[in-house]
Formats: sequence, structure tokens, C-alpha cells
Amino acid sequence: MKRTFSCEFFPPKTNEGLEKLLNTSATLKQQMNPEFFSVTFGAGGSTRERTFNAVSEIIRHTEVPTAPHLSCIGSTKDEIAEILLHYKEQGIKRLVALRGDMPSGMVTAGELHHANELVSFIRQQTGDHFHIEVAAYPEFHPQCDSPKKDLEFFKQKVEAGADSAITQYFYNVDAYYQFVDDCELMGLDIPIIPGIMPITNFTNLARFSDACGTEIPRWIRKRLQDFSDDTDSLKAFGKDVVTDMCQRLLDNDAPGLHFYSMNQTEATLAIWNELER
Repeated sequence: MKRTFSCEFFPPKTNEGLEKLLNTSATLKQQMNPEFFSVTFGAGGSTRERTFNAVSEIIRHTEVPTAPHLSCIGSTKDEIAEILLHYKEQGIKRLVALRGDMPSGMVTAGELHHANELVSFIRQQTGDHFHIEVAAYPEFHPQCDSPKKDLEFFKQKVEAGADSAITQYFYNVDAYYQFVDDCELMGLDIPIIPGIMPITNFTNLARFSDACGTEIPRWIRKRLQDFSDDTDSLKAFGKDVVTDMCQRLLDNDAPGLHFYSMNQTEATLAIWNELER
């Protein structure tokens, strides 16, 4: 089985940030040789031009295939079709298709309301030109009423034409494998690649995890709290926890790993260099 290893970035706001990102992507290419990079897309397309620029510059600088994120909330079909044409003209072959979040103050959600509708629209407009990644939620989307409904929504995305999925990050391996088993029972056989978030800052991680529905197991949360301002010990503990989780995933046939790099190299490479792949 060919495994897919990849890294995610967000589009920087400044020229200095872009320069740093290009150095980050070059280092990750040299040491990881990833299958692809991905670049996020702000709520309602708020980072559209910055995403365009980051994607094109990363490709030019590293020659690594780079997948833009594309969300449908807040956009018209014409606007999405224009973006798809732009990416085709740039020679981009991979997309991450998401529903996205409604920006603060935006009144209308746009013409496409769900990720499966976006996947269908991409297929209608571009056929099989793009390899389409979609999101998966092993611990279930925080806005979904029930696990059963969340699995049904995922099935709709697969049936609409998704090629593979990247999960929300998690620290509970059992949740990932239960999700994979549930998908197999529904006849869904696309690769579901674990999303990996290195641990470098407890306060930020706890806040973000609470917002997106990711459980930090109690024993991990307590240990991270105990480190308080001892950043070096926190990072060392976080590296050991996430590396062990990644190795367990790979040892049990996970189809790859997708690292949420936060535009940094240190934490991702600390994990990567410990793994037996």
C-alpha cells in the first residue's frame, strides 16, 4: 500500500510571512519528500488572493504539488467556477473541498450549502481533473446532531466524487479506527488519512480543541497543565505522545499522515524523524 504523507499551511498575511513559509516548505520537502502540501482558505473566501499567491509561490519554490483548500459557504457558483478555472490554468491537480465557516457579519451562505454539493459542482465543472480531498471527523463534527448523521454526511461527500479524506486532528486512536470501521460497513473505501497536530502550546491547543470538538484525553490534558511555563518539557512530552500515536497508526495500516504544521518545521520534523515508516 502506498502511503500519502503531506503537510498543511495557512496563507501568511505579510511578505515576511510568505518568505518564512517558503523556507518552511523547502525544508519540509527536503526532509520529508511529501506527496503534497495544502493551503487553507479563510471563512467565506476571506483569504482567496493570499491562498492563490501562497499556492503558486510554494509550487514555484519547491515543485511540490500543492492543494488549495476551497470552501463553498459565502460564494456563488460563478465565483467557485472562476476559482476552479484559475487552478486548472495553473496546472493544479488536487483540491481540498470543504463547506467552510460563515464569516462574521455575512448574511447569505451562498448557493452551495454543504461540502457534498461543492464536490458535485467541482465534478460537474471539471470532470476528473482534480483529485478531491474532503474532511472527516472521527470524533464527529461539533455542529452535527448525532454520529449517525455525521457518517451520512461523510457518505454523501464520498458518493459525490471525493477521492480521499483527511481527518480533523485527534489524540484518541480508537476514535479514528472506529470511524474507519463504520465507513467500511457503509461500503466506503476511500483512503481516510489521519490529521496530525503536534503539541507545542497547551493554552492554544485547548482553546482550539474545545471549539472544533477534538478531545484531549484527560491524562494528556493534566500532564500538559502540569508543565505550565516549562515550554521545553511540554514540547518534549507532546512530541513523545504524538509520535507514539503516529507510529501506532502506521503499524495498523493507516494510509498516511497529514501534518497540521502551523507554518513551522520544528514540531513536525521532530515527530517525522522518530517514525519507522
